[in-house]
Amino acid sequence: MGITAHPSRLRTSGPDYVIMISVGVLVVMGVVAVYSSSFALGLLEFGDANYFLLRQVMFAIVGAVVMWVLMKSDYRQLRVISPVLMLGALLSLAAVLVPGIGVESNGATRWIRIGGPIPPLQPSEFAKLALIIYVSAWLAGRGENVKDLWTGFVPFVVLVGIAAGLIMLEPDLGTTMVVVLTTGTLVFVAGASLTHLAAFGGVGGVAASMLILTGGYRTDRIFAFISAEDDPSGRGFQTLQLLIALGSGGAHGLGLGASRQKFFYVPGAHTDGIFAIIGEELGFIGCAVVLLLFAVLLIRGFRVVFRARDDFGSLLAVGIVSWIGFQTLINIGGITRTLPLTGIPLPFLSYGGSALLAMMAGVGILLSVSRFGVDAKSVGQRPQAVDGSDKIVRPARKTSSKKQRGEARTWLERATDRKGAR
Repeated sequence: MGITAHPSRLRTSGPDYVIMISVGVLVVMGVVAVYSSSFALGLLEFGDANYFLLRQVMFAIVGAVVMWVLMKSDYRQLRVISPVLMLGALLSLAAVLVPGIGVESNGATRWIRIGGPIPPLQPSEFAKLALIIYVSAWLAGRGENVKDLWTGFVPFVVLVGIAAGLIMLEPDLGTTMVVVLTTGTLVFVAGASLTHLAAFGGVGGVAASMLILTGGYRTDRIFAFISAEDDPSGRGFQTLQLLIALGSGGAHGLGLGASRQKFFYVPGAHTDGIFAIIGEELGFIGCAVVLLLFAVLLIRGFRVVFRARDDFGSLLAVGIVSWIGFQTLINIGGITRTLPLTGIPLPFLSYGGSALLAMMAGVGILLSVSRFGVDAKSVGQRPQAVDGSDKIVRPARKTSSKKQRGEARTWLERATDRKGAR
């Protein structure tokens, strides 16, 4: 875990600009890809080719402001308000299920209508971040007790189970998977018993299997993953169209804006399927650039983890990096037919204001942790105290100064002369 700094004030440095630039490039690419993949749908359904573009740009700007504010803030303040954030997340997840408050679309009730020009918000996206903050604060305070079954692991399972259960009632299996995987990673890093984690994974696997077998649309997605070719115009349609779009681009792509599959062949071309449209228009090179940007973001994120100054900062960084990594893996895995389709957005690229805003807020917290992190030379040192100023009080050097060495020699000579005089 990170280095613990006990006092309240610490010397800060600049944020990790590589993370900031990587996220910025991904967001800009996402805005362009959203417009290219959605203008036909916007013109057909709303009479405005820029309908989805304008909303994505609005949330990108708001997200950039939120990211900047959180980056400039002290991430340790989140530890104090984490219970309030978690309570708000649970209440909003429950509110979605209340008739008249939740907004239903495509057979799922996942949104809350705010009113006015603001599009409906999806509480489960913000619940991911709230859960990461709360679990990180809780684990940082538990210490070695996290290894205990009844005082450490069971409360964690109950909390995650309540949040995951509310999300499943929407229903949203993909988001539930991201929540369970991310929080499971957090408790593993915090030092939970491997036996407890194995049991948790086993129970989760059984529960997921039962949900898949009892849910019609979930069973269809498993069928589409295994044998989409058996029903190309039915259950396997989306999977096959995604692969056609991804493969049509070749090495260089058809050109920006030249996708054919976005014209109502790929369901959700601007949301879950945006990576396939990027592959069709920009080819293998464009997909490789996207994957490279995510790889850089994750690598630099783990760098923040190892340089975090305290356990809470380390766990926060682990949770945010895991969240981005798991969601990227599940989305691209579904597009490439490596995993079954789950319907979750690709971070920073897919259309969706709630997802983009929550993800950029998470990056802002990650950048805040990087600002307060120790430098490379300090990694592995003992905790250091801080005085009333912003300067860190460094431990005394093992080697004495030239003046001190001279004084030591003078004292030794005087002692030797006194001994000889006797």
